[in-house]
Amino acid sequence: MTTETIVRAEPDTAPAARGDEQAGRGRAPRDRRRTRIGLLLMAPAIVAVLGLAIVPIVLVARNSFAESNVYGGITGGFTFDNYAQLFDPAYGKVLGYSLVMALINTVVCLVVGYIVSYYIVSRPPQRQSLLLLLIIVPFWTDFLVRTFAWISVLGRGGPVYGVLGALGVDTGSLSLIPSQGAVVMGLLYAFLPTAIFPIYASMRAIDPSVKEAAADLGCGWWQTHFRVLIPLSSTGIVAAAMLTFVPTLGVFVIPVLLGGGKDQLVGNLIVTLYTEFRNQPMGAAVSMVLLVLMLVAMAVAGLIARRGRKRVA
Repeated sequence: MTTETIVRAEPDTAPAARGDEQAGRGRAPRDRRRTRIGLLLMAPAIVAVLGLAIVPIVLVARNSFAESNVYGGITGGFTFDNYAQLFDPAYGKVLGYSLVMALINTVVCLVVGYIVSYYIVSRPPQRQSLLLLLIIVPFWTDFLVRTFAWISVLGRGGPVYGVLGALGVDTGSLSLIPSQGAVVMGLLYAFLPTAIFPIYASMRAIDPSVKEAAADLGCGWWQTHFRVLIPLSSTGIVAAAMLTFVPTLGVFVIPVLLGGGKDQLVGNLIVTLYTEFRNQPMGAAVSMVLLVLMLVAMAVAGLIARRGRKRVA
């Protein structure tokens, strides 16, 4: 066989290569067109995030380092005095109280939310939808209206005092509102749904046979929950904790209406600095501290959720 015959017998790959090259050239304009269309579709969301979130945060961060005039307005300049004043014991007391109340509210919401979620998951599917609807319906009303409703419920002449009087409890010296207990109840009522739904979503994804298998292996009621159900639903529990702890720090209506404003959360302090004291730089500094606390809480929640997924895996 001659060399010419061998060359002719070899397949000609040049047309295929040219076809792939032409296909690649035709694919590039389509990819660029899709990218442009995607950016155009995302443009309204990007503008909204920049205008309603990023730009205001940047302005508040800048104002937190600014100097104030006699009337508390922004005069420019650059100083760390606003943050240095936060080491005052008065601000430390507000910060500590806010963290304690946020932690208490988170723990209570998680316990109650877990119990409610477990009960809903154990019901038939049709009844689950009804129970979830009953949880959502009260929150269709305004937040302020629901807070004022607690004043009527816990105030003198309300149903709680009536029940306690019927049970023979001396309500003469009893003060349910304003009180710290009323604040805790108001916070629980306000944030309980945000704790129920993530836990319910994670528990609903658990196969019911897992609980039966744990019982067959000798696990009691407590062991089934703490060694099986809680680890498997840890993602929802962590999400519920984050959705409860972070917003609680910024609440300012409930402590004023149900607690009498005696003990303030960070949100109350920010409102007071901006409106009553008219000290915008200090209000901006406290706002940035609150933002940092929220970011730290989210980071911790993310780490806990990651470790929980690794343990389950």
